[in-house]
Amino acid sequence: MSGGLIFFAIIAIIVLIAIIKTAVIVPQKAAFIVERLGKYRCTLDAGFHILIPFLDRIAYRHTLKEQAIDVPPQECITKDNIAVSVDGVLYLQVMDPAKASYGIGNYLFATTQLAQTTMRSEMGKLDLDRSFEERTAINQAIVSAIDKASDPWGVKVTRYEIKNITPPQSIRDAMEKQMRAEREKRAMIAESEGERQAKINRAEGEKAEAVALSEGERARRINEAEGKAKEILLVAEAQAAGIEKVATAINGHGGIESVNMQLAQQYLTQFGNLAKTNNTMIIPSNLADVAGVLKSRTSVIKQVGA
Repeated sequence: MSGGLIFFAIIAIIVLIAIIKTAVIVPQKAAFIVERLGKYRCTLDAGFHILIPFLDRIAYRHTLKEQAIDVPPQECITKDNIAVSVDGVLYLQVMDPAKASYGIGNYLFATTQLAQTTMRSEMGKLDLDRSFEERTAINQAIVSAIDKASDPWGVKVTRYEIKNITPPQSIRDAMEKQMRAEREKRAMIAESEGERQAKINRAEGEKAEAVALSEGERARRINEAEGKAKEILLVAEAQAAGIEKVATAINGHGGIESVNMQLAQQYLTQFGNLAKTNNTMIIPSNLADVAGVLKSRTSVIKQVGA
């Protein structure tokens, strides 16, 4: 009885071990390659699977996620014979797990080596100065070359990015001097452009100021001329009106007598003023003939009134 229990226990343990070895759970975004008696049988996708004990085995395990592979720095010779150190990052994804298992021994190592050789080839086509500007073109050329070569491996190269392009220290010093000179040149050009623009602005401001002053002076003179013209016109109109009133008054009743009295008064007043000064005077002989003077002035007034 005890021997039978031991036998059944051994059988149970063997069955349990077989179940454990043959029951396979494949994670999401992963693929397992199953071989039966050393020959490819199938590819297991994500989920639970049962294998035949002692016949089937998992030969390869692949991740279907996009992988980032660091490409170590390498020495590249540019077209102008300058040695630079270049490193980068390669992004790829397994598309066919069977090809990735049997198409090549190690697709990660192969793609890294291919990226390095392609990088050396592309850098040899460019001068050092252009290599810094043509990063995008270099990346695209590397992706295109690796993608064609890796198609039989079941691997898809999505992109490649250059991390650093490091020239020798002597070249870096020369580049630093060149960049410093270029910055100083741009600063001088910018300063000269600023001074030029400032002079132009000042000249335009002075021009505008002169135009404004001339326009103001012109407007002032026009206003003064118009004011003087109006003043002369008003004075002339006032004088004409006064003369007209005087003429009307003279032609009226008693007008001539009033004029004679006014003239006599003004005549005596002016003569008195002359007598007060110290000037040497020549007095006419008929100075005392006030009546004659008034008569002559009256005759003139009558002629003007006529």
